[in-house]
Amino acid sequence: MVVILLFSMALVVLMSCVVDVKAEATKTLSEVNRKLKLLNKPAVKSIKTEDGEIIDCVDIYKQPAFDHPALRNHTIQIRPSFTIQDDTSSTKGDSSPAPALSQTWQKSGSCPLGTVPIRRIRKQDLLRAASLEHFGRDGPRTSWAVNAEATNGQSRHFVHLNGSKIPIFPMPEHSTAFLVTKGYNYVGARGGINAWSPRVESADEYTTGQIWIKNGPPGINFESVEAGWMVNPKLFGGAEPRLFARWTLDGYEKTGCINLVCPGFVQTSKTIVLGGILQPLSQKNGPQYQINLMMDRDPSTGNWWLHSGNDIIGYWPGPILSYLKNSATTIEWGGDVYSKKVKGNSPHTATAMGSGDFAAGRMGSAAYVGQYMIVDGYLRLKNPEWVDVFAEEPDCYTAVNYLATPKSEAVFYYGGPGRNPQCP
Repeated sequence: MVVILLFSMALVVLMSCVVDVKAEATKTLSEVNRKLKLLNKPAVKSIKTEDGEIIDCVDIYKQPAFDHPALRNHTIQIRPSFTIQDDTSSTKGDSSPAPALSQTWQKSGSCPLGTVPIRRIRKQDLLRAASLEHFGRDGPRTSWAVNAEATNGQSRHFVHLNGSKIPIFPMPEHSTAFLVTKGYNYVGARGGINAWSPRVESADEYTTGQIWIKNGPPGINFESVEAGWMVNPKLFGGAEPRLFARWTLDGYEKTGCINLVCPGFVQTSKTIVLGGILQPLSQKNGPQYQINLMMDRDPSTGNWWLHSGNDIIGYWPGPILSYLKNSATTIEWGGDVYSKKVKGNSPHTATAMGSGDFAAGRMGSAAYVGQYMIVDGYLRLKNPEWVDVFAEEPDCYTAVNYLATPKSEAVFYYGGPGRNPQCP
C-alpha cells in the first residue's frame, strides 16, 4: 500500500509538471504570436525571394515607426530639404570600386508606390532570440559593466586628436577597430564601406562594418545613429551580410534597435530593404565592392537622413532624439564584433572582423572604408581635419589609416580573424 501510495503521488506530481510545461509552452507561443502581429504590419503586397524570405510591401503610413509615442502625429518627410556642398579638394588616386548595394530580393519583384519594403519577421526568428523583449538589440547591459569603464569620466583607452589626448569608452562585450574624428559639431558623415562575408563563430555573435554618429555623455547614455553591413545569424537566421541601420538613446541599454524591429526609423524608400542580403561581395585578391553610405541632419526638421549612393532610405526622426537633435560630436568608421568571448575571455572568439585579415594586408586583403568625409555646420562636405585610429584588441583586430601618396585620399583599413596565436 505504501508503494502504491508513493507511486500515485509521483504520478500526480509528474502529470502536474507536464501540465505546467504545456501551459508554459502555450503561453510562450501566444506571446510570440502577439509579438509577430505587432512587428509585421499588414501588407499591400508580399514578395517571396529566391532565398526563401518574405518581403512585405507595407503602406508607408502604417510602418512600425508610427507605433512610437513621439511619432503618433508625425508628418512623413519624403525627401531632405537641403543640399550638401562638396568642399573636398583632394584628388582620388584610384577609381572607386563598384558599389555593393544590390539586394537579392529585387530579383523577385518590386513594391508599388506608396509602400515601403519590410523584411517579414517569422516565428523562428523570435524563437532564436534570448528573449522577446530584447529581440533586435544587444541589451540590457548591467550598469556595473558599463560604469566599469566610465566611472568619473575615466578610461584606460585614448586617441590623439589635434594634440589632445581624448578618452575612448569601449562597450562591454564588443571589440571595435575604427577611425575616429572629434572636435567639431558634425551634421553628417560619408563612407564607402567595403563589403565582405566574414566568419561568425557562434549564432549569438555578430560582426559589422559601419559608420557611427554619436553625441552625449562619454561611456554611458550616449546617442548614436549607425548604418553599414552586418552578419548576425541569431537575428537573421543566416550568415549573409545584410544592410542594417541602428539607433540608441542610452548606449544600447534600453532604447533603440536594429532596423525596424522597434518603432523609430522612418523608411521612405520603396526599393531598399533594411536587413536585405547584399551582393556582390568582395573576394580576397579579387574584385572589391562597397556600400556608399551617407547620414545627414536636416536643418529644417532635425531628422537624420540615411542614404545609400543616390538612394534615400529614410530617416531617424528629430522628435525621438535628444543629444543628436542639433549635431554630433563624434564620427567613427570601422568594424565591431559582438561576443561574450572578447576582452580577456579565453578562448577568444574566432568571429572575424572585416574580411578576417589584419589591416596591414591593405587593398584586396583587408576590409576598408574609403572616401570617408564629414559634413560641417555649414552643410559643407569635407575631409575630417583630425583623425586617429583605435583598436581595442590589437592582437585580434587591427586598424591602419593609409595614405599611398600625398595627392591621394587616405583609406582606412581594419579587421582581423579574432582568435589566433597572438590572441588565444
